[in-house]
Amino acid sequence: MFRRILIANRGEIALRILRACHELQIETVCVFSEEDRGAAYMDLADRTICIGGPFPRDSYLKSDRIIAAAEVAGADAIHPGYGFLAENAAFAEKCRACKIEFIGPGAEAMRLLGDKASARALAKKTKVPTVPGSDGVFENDSEAIRIAERIGFPLMIKAAAGGGGRGMRIVLDKTDLVAAIKQAQQEAEGAFKSTDLYIEKYLERPRHVEVQIMADHEGTVVHLGERDCTLQRRYQKLIEESPSPAIDSRTRKDLCAAAVKLARVAKYTSAGTVEFLVNSKGKFYFMEVNTRIQVEHPVTEMTTGIDLIKMQIRVAAGESLDVNQRSIRPRGHAIECRVNAEDPEAMFRPCAGRIEKFHPPAGFGVRVETYGHEGCRVSPRYDSLLAKVIVHQPTRPAAIRCMHRCLHEFTIEPIKTTLPFLRKVMSHPDFVAGNVDTGFVERTF
Repeated sequence: MFRRILIANRGEIALRILRACHELQIETVCVFSEEDRGAAYMDLADRTICIGGPFPRDSYLKSDRIIAAAEVAGADAIHPGYGFLAENAAFAEKCRACKIEFIGPGAEAMRLLGDKASARALAKKTKVPTVPGSDGVFENDSEAIRIAERIGFPLMIKAAAGGGGRGMRIVLDKTDLVAAIKQAQQEAEGAFKSTDLYIEKYLERPRHVEVQIMADHEGTVVHLGERDCTLQRRYQKLIEESPSPAIDSRTRKDLCAAAVKLARVAKYTSAGTVEFLVNSKGKFYFMEVNTRIQVEHPVTEMTTGIDLIKMQIRVAAGESLDVNQRSIRPRGHAIECRVNAEDPEAMFRPCAGRIEKFHPPAGFGVRVETYGHEGCRVSPRYDSLLAKVIVHQPTRPAAIRCMHRCLHEFTIEPIKTTLPFLRKVMSHPDFVAGNVDTGFVERTF
């Protein structure tokens, strides 16, 4: 087992990893930017090291500075969390070249599955259903037009690298195609330093369902059930739940089997998420793989009772999985709501500032993951995610009632948050009935 781990992230995920390390009796090192100097969660670390200026490009995205900090601190491993360098294969290679373990998949598997175009090609090769589209990255506008005419409109242009909804555009007809390509390329270049794009047929009113997988270095791959992430705004997830209220047991079995098959063929290790779109008839299509721990991983932890961060660390240290597929039996229903520092009445504009009142909910089956507290300052320079509220109850109706109570109990002032919006969603009859799709938020609110 590792003696000391450097956490190459910030906020609530850094705190989540800190806690897991402490319970495993592993020493911790937190890196931070000048913007995060003095953040309360870092008081729990054994050591902290400043790695640069306030913007991510000057700190959390500086791989050389992070590795140098790990070497100075004598860290055995680096946990990247999610975002920043978590899916950067070159960073993973640099870590291992410096004899520092990267807590995540191997660089080769990360490149294969982290690039949407190559992951899609592998899915097709392994007979995992894929949405009709280009066989890979298209080279120019002329090729894109030919592909579009073959698969038909509407279609979706997607960045081959990264995630989080960046570099994506829906195109309704041919006249908008070239302009949409340029917009997507500009956004992808800014977010991922890559202009590679590919094309997929746009599925109208699908659900977004993903499967959590875990794999060790001996080739054992298991799934830990699915999560329904259909409630989104601009492709950013807002509410996640497990099990999905929209798929039957046969679809669930086939979906999870497809995820495991893909991971096994790619020789994947560590935690990962295989994402699918499911149409109204229950037919599913592979979408992408996130080669890291997800923001919504607590949903799976609540239903399975398995600590995914600890499992990630143990696998990275060379241990075999201590569970098998038969022993993983999800129970009850879990829901997660993301509380963002955004103003829902102003097109979800990010809201920075000092928090003066912060009272999170509590109670049976309630979990809150946050870096927030009274006196905390929310920075405009980073992601707006402030807190995650997760509830676990025997049934979905009970989980909805519990979440409804928690969202009304949660108080954050004076900055604007998505709490009022989440309360509306939780009481909306279509959400309660499970009758939603990925466009529900835009149509309804």
